[in-house]
Amino acid sequence: MKKKVLAALLAGCMAMSLVACGGGDSSSDSSSAAEANTDDGADAEGTVETVSPGKLTVATSPDFAPYEFYAIDEDGNPTLSGFDMDLAQYIADYMGLELEVITVDFDGVLSELQTKSVDLGMAGLSPDPARESIMDFSDIYYTGGQSLVTVKDNADKYNSFESINTPDVTVGAQTGSIQLDLANENSPEADIISLPKVTDIISELLAGTMDAAYIETAVAESYQKNYPDLEIVMEVPYDQEGSSIGVVKDNPELLAAVNEAIAAAIDDGSLEQYIADATELAAGQTYEGLLDESGNVQQ
Repeated sequence: MKKKVLAALLAGCMAMSLVACGGGDSSSDSSSAAEANTDDGADAEGTVETVSPGKLTVATSPDFAPYEFYAIDEDGNPTLSGFDMDLAQYIADYMGLELEVITVDFDGVLSELQTKSVDLGMAGLSPDPARESIMDFSDIYYTGGQSLVTVKDNADKYNSFESINTPDVTVGAQTGSIQLDLANENSPEADIISLPKVTDIISELLAGTMDAAYIETAVAESYQKNYPDLEIVMEVPYDQEGSSIGVVKDNPELLAAVNEAIAAAIDDGSLEQYIADATELAAGQTYEGLLDESGNVQQ
C-alpha cells in the first residue's frame, strides 16, 4: 500500500528499547546542515525537472534498519527514520526542494523508478548492472557488505555455502534484492524463499522455520542488537559493495545534483553523523513495514 509521508516526519524520537535501554536523541540537525549548503548547492527548482514541480519525490521501503524504519516514541507514535531518510532530507534541502517520501515494499521501489513515478529510490540499493535498464545510479554513499545469518543454535551447522546448499535447508532473502541473487548464486540447491520484508525473514529465523538468510551486513548487525539470538556466520563475497541512490532514468541534471549533494554531505560530516544516529536509534523501539491508511502501525 502506497503512503506519502511528509518530510516533517523525519525528526526521530528515541524511545525505550525493546530489548535494552537505549539512549540519545536521533536529531542530527540534518535540516540546518543541509540548509547551510543550499546557497552553495544546486538551485534545483526550475533547473532540474522532477516528477512534481518544487518537490523531490523519494520511494523507500521502511523495513531496512538502520537505512529506513519507523522509530516509535514513548507515546507509540511512529516516525520515519534512518540515515537514508536523513540523507534524502539533506538532498532535498540542498536542491531547494520539498521532500516527499512514498513508502512501499522493496520491489515497489524498483517499480516506482521503472514507471518514472518518483525521482529517487532510497532503500539500501546496490548499483547492480542488471538494474541499469530501469534506473541510473548515484555515486556510492555507503560501503557495506553482505552476510549469511542464522541463529546461535545453528551457527556451527549453517556456516558455509556447502552447509546450506541442499534441498533440506531453507534459505531466505528479500524479494527483488541483491541478497536473493546471492542466494541463487551461492546456494542454488537450497529451498530458497523470498519474502517482501527483512522483518519477515528475521521472524522466520527466530521462529525456527527458516534455517539461514542472506542479509546486508549493516542491517543484520542492527537486528542483532535487538535480537541477540541472531548470528552472523560469514561474509558473502559480492563485487558491487556499497549503496547508491536509484535515480529516475533520462534525467542527467537530477543525477548530477544528487551526486553533488552526496559529496557535500560526506565532506561536511553530515552523512557520518546520520549513520551514527540511525544506528543508535535502530537499537530502540522500532517498527518496520508499512503503516495503515490512518498512518498507524499495522497490528
